[in-house]
Amino acid sequence: MAAQTNTSKRFALGRYFKSVKAELKKVSWPNKKELKSYTVVVLVTCLLAALGIWIADSVFGQAIKFLVR
Repeated sequence: MAAQTNTSKRFALGRYFKSVKAELKKVSWPNKKELKSYTVVVLVTCLLAALGIWIADSVFGQAIKFLVR
């Protein structure tokens, strides 16, 4: 019984990877120009988010210091 479930798990894993491969073939991958553009957008967005969090942290930190004194 244990060998049968082990074999069925192996076949299920094989089917899973075959279906993943088939789905990846359907993906519309970006070309080099689009990839560079998307990368710049992501980096700028991350920098703006980090800047916003840093500013909020500084403001709240100063407010806490003011309230504690």
